[in-house]
Amino acid sequence: MCVGMSQAILKKFSQKLRKERLRCNLSQETLAQKAKLSRNFIGMLERGERNVTISTLEDIAQALKVEPWELLRF
Repeated sequence: MCVGMSQAILKKFSQKLRKERLRCNLSQETLAQKAKLSRNFIGMLERGERNVTISTLEDIAQALKVEPWELLRF
């Protein structure tokens, strides 16, 4: 996978994550608490600065009450 494509996927994921968080009317802080992550990490994910692991994706999906694949559906 080329770097440009990788960055494009990160951007799409970060936009989807933010959209879902706002749809649930959650702050970054509240989502982080529910997913047992730091608010800083959620912010970095939403800005596309960090990549997500499968286990973290599952934790975030559970906190948002969606299936993990829904966060990857762009």
